[in-house]
Amino acid sequence: MSLEEILGSPGRVRILRVLAEYNEINITRLVRETGMHYRLVNKHIEVLKKHGVVVEKRFGRARIIALNRDNPIVEKILALFTGK
Repeated sequence: MSLEEILGSPGRVRILRVLAEYNEINITRLVRETGMHYRLVNKHIEVLKKHGVVVEKRFGRARIIALNRDNPIVEKILALFTGK
């Protein structure tokens, strides 16, 4: 998936903007911060995971979502949102 395809969805852009700010965040807070419905956030997270943009860690029932810093596209995303 190219950068254009990833950023082509306003929902994914919202999620990535929040992840760029927090680095990693639990799914409940991500839903709250984006203002999107849980099911929609989950759908976008699955797409981003499939393409290696985010990683998910589980601690019991808690889900922590983080940007995959090993993916070169993530550096471009961070540069876009943080200006670095």
